[in-house]
Amino acid sequence: MTPSIARHRAGRKRKDAAFRYLCFFAAAFGVLLLLILLYKIFADGLSRVSFDFLKSGLSRRAGKTGIWPAVVGSLYVMALTAVIAIPLGVSAAIYLEEFTRKKNRLTRFIQVNISNLAGVPSIVYGLLGLALFNRWMHLGASVWSGALTMAILILPMVIIVTQEALKAVPNSYREGSLALGSTPWQAIRRQVLPNAFSGILTGIILSISRAIGETAPLIAVGAVAYVTSLPTPHNPKYTVLPILIFDWAGEARPGFDKAAAGAIVVLIVSLLLLNSVAIFLRGRARKNAA
Repeated sequence: MTPSIARHRAGRKRKDAAFRYLCFFAAAFGVLLLLILLYKIFADGLSRVSFDFLKSGLSRRAGKTGIWPAVVGSLYVMALTAVIAIPLGVSAAIYLEEFTRKKNRLTRFIQVNISNLAGVPSIVYGLLGLALFNRWMHLGASVWSGALTMAILILPMVIIVTQEALKAVPNSYREGSLALGSTPWQAIRRQVLPNAFSGILTGIILSISRAIGETAPLIAVGAVAYVTSLPTPHNPKYTVLPILIFDWAGEARPGFDKAAAGAIVVLIVSLLLLNSVAIFLRGRARKNAA
C-alpha cells in the first residue's frame, strides 16, 4: 500500500469517526433537553396531581382548581373525532389501495393531495373548521364543531397509515383467496384486513394521540379555557386539556404554573397509556395472525 493511499484511508476514517460522534452528540443533546423538560414538569406538577385535582371543577383560585371539565371535554371531542375519522379514513384507504390497483389521473391527484394535507399546519384546519362548521353549517362553538375539525386534521394521517399497512400484506394472500373463488371484497375482509389490522390500529391510536395534544384548531373553532360546567347537547361550551394548559401557563397569578404542570403530567401519562395500548394491541394482533 502506497503512503498516499494509507493517508487517504486514515483521513476517511477520521472523517467517519467525527461524523459519527457529531450525530451521537446531536442525539444526546436532544435527549438531554427532553429529560430536563420532563424533570421540570414532573417536579412542579406531581405535587398537584391527586384525585381531587382530577375530579374538581375549575376555580379562579389556583389551590382549589381542578381539571375535570377539561378531561370530560377532551374525552367528548376525541370520541366524536374517532367515530368520524376512523370509518372515513379506513374506507378511503381501502378504496385507494385495493380497488384502484391501476392508478389513473384522478386517483394520483387524490393521493398527492392527501399526502400534502398531512403536512398542513393545524391552525389552517382550525380556520377551515371555523368557516365550514361554525359559520356555514351553523354549528357554532360546539363540541361537534371541534370534533369535525379534529377529524379533518387526522384524516390524512389515518388514510396514509392504513394504506401502508395494506401494502405490507403480501399479494399472495389476495391471489390465493381470489383463486379459491372469493370476491375481491371477501378477500379484503377475510385475508387482507386481519393481517393489516395491527398496523391500522397502531396508526389510528397514534393519530388520536396527535389530536389530543392539539390546541390551535380548537381555539379557532371556539373552545374556551374557563368552563365550569360539563359539555352536553344543550350546553355547547367546552374546554380541553391543551387549551387549559395554555391558559394557565400564561396566568400571572401565582400557583397556576404548578396547576398547568399538573395538567401536563396528566396529559403526558394519558398519551403514554394510549401508546402502550397501541403497542399491546399490535403485538396481540400479530401473535393471533401468526
